[in-house]
Amino acid sequence: MAERINRLASNRRFLLAIFSSENDILAATADARDRGLSIADVYTPYAVHGLDKAMDLRPSRLPWVCFALGFAGAGFKVWFEFWTSATDWPINVGGKPWNSLPAFFPVTFEVMVLFASLSTVAAFLLGRGLLPGRRAKLASPGVTDNEFALVIEETDATFCLDEVTARLRVMGATSVEERVEQESV
Repeated sequence: MAERINRLASNRRFLLAIFSSENDILAATADARDRGLSIADVYTPYAVHGLDKAMDLRPSRLPWVCFALGFAGAGFKVWFEFWTSATDWPINVGGKPWNSLPAFFPVTFEVMVLFASLSTVAAFLLGRGLLPGRRAKLASPGVTDNEFALVIEETDATFCLDEVTARLRVMGATSVEERVEQESV
């Protein structure tokens, strides 16, 4: 029972640093990672090249999802067209064979692209938890316009707030603030 009460009362602490340029956010993110700090997230108004390397993120698995489901869609389409034209309803059109695979290629390619694209979008939305009706939580209102935000999680008691804040200010942070988020169980 005491463990459950401790889990209900636990808070997560974050340090939010706002930057005004992408070079500053790249340098600060790489510096935070090199110092062993836990980077919770980085918010930018547009895609910043090299940020994935600065955060040390692993490559996305979405290309493999796209390939696998595109291939499955193409295989299903070839099987379905072969079954409909050669097994279920064979019609002799101009003396062509019923199982003419070259005639299946154009539509198979289009179905493959359709399956790959729709499944990739669905996998991305489900994998990130972006379900319909979910409200976005912004670190700062300006991150959609002209600000860059670095969110560092305070993971343990050795986290020195003053030292990290001073280091972020040296790296070009325009503002640094601590935030507390209550965990919901």
